[in-house]
Amino acid sequence: MEQEQELWDVIIIGGGPAGLTAAQYTARAGLRAVVIDKSPTAGALGFASRIENYPGMEAPLSGKELLDIFRRQAINFGAKYVEAQVVGVNLSGNVKEIFTMGGTYSGKAVIVATGSMGRKPTIKGEAEFLGKGVSYCAVCDAAFFKGRTVCVIGGSEEALKEAGHLLRNCKEVYLISPLKKLAIGPDHPVLKSPNLKLMEGTTVTAILGGEVVERIRIVDSEKREGEIELSGVFVYLHGSKPLIDFLTEAVELSDSDCIVTNRMMETSIPGVFSAGDVTCVEVRQVVVAAANGAVAALSAEKFITHKKRRKYDWGKVG
Repeated sequence: MEQEQELWDVIIIGGGPAGLTAAQYTARAGLRAVVIDKSPTAGALGFASRIENYPGMEAPLSGKELLDIFRRQAINFGAKYVEAQVVGVNLSGNVKEIFTMGGTYSGKAVIVATGSMGRKPTIKGEAEFLGKGVSYCAVCDAAFFKGRTVCVIGGSEEALKEAGHLLRNCKEVYLISPLKKLAIGPDHPVLKSPNLKLMEGTTVTAILGGEVVERIRIVDSEKREGEIELSGVFVYLHGSKPLIDFLTEAVELSDSDCIVTNRMMETSIPGVFSAGDVTCVEVRQVVVAAANGAVAALSAEKFITHKKRRKYDWGKVG
């Protein structure tokens, strides 16, 4: 857990190409930078099976492989990488506060680079039972379901990882994936747990109950319906909406809920910057996100050092 009195120069929320590029630039400039990332495989790039048009690549890579390179570069330049979920922020003062389940991070500047894989509730009952058995954070809420039966909806590595968190507390965990085959090797340790019930090619069509969640309705690939009695539903499905829930409207958003920035990635709050797909960018490409991350880093460095001009080439002295 980070100590609240520790002051970072730059806190970067999000570990995709925009966030990790910003981390490279800020750390290489000698700034104390920390990246807070929900999961190293949760972003859009981590899901891409093949990338071959990123400048400088001589052979195709998976998105995960390219993301690993971004992360290693940032860490090698001196940035700290922390895997944690941001649950809230306080951006109003000169010192910005970022709240996670593991502690509070304080910094002089913040770069929001959380991407756009968010979604509105789409399952019948999902919105109705939010906070009453429906959750989007296993680390946050697993303790509330100790000894009970729950399910995780999703087929990603992130969903499997969250199922692992729940298995430490819950009696039984159903991993319900709409994919007919998980995009994860069968040797993953979580899959070996006797208390995990894997249901591939299955869709949750409704979340049901009275005051709290009591059961779910499912349909499999053969169109067979059924119900499962349980107490908690953890949803890890992905969409294409900017991930801004933790901001609680702290910065200016557009009508489509993307973060409004100027050309230098500055938001409506001094000292708060944003980059990548979470902003109102018209083109969603890895190279664009990385470029935006570099610009955000340059702007953050200028803000922190109170320089009149941005330091465009940190490889030179002076």
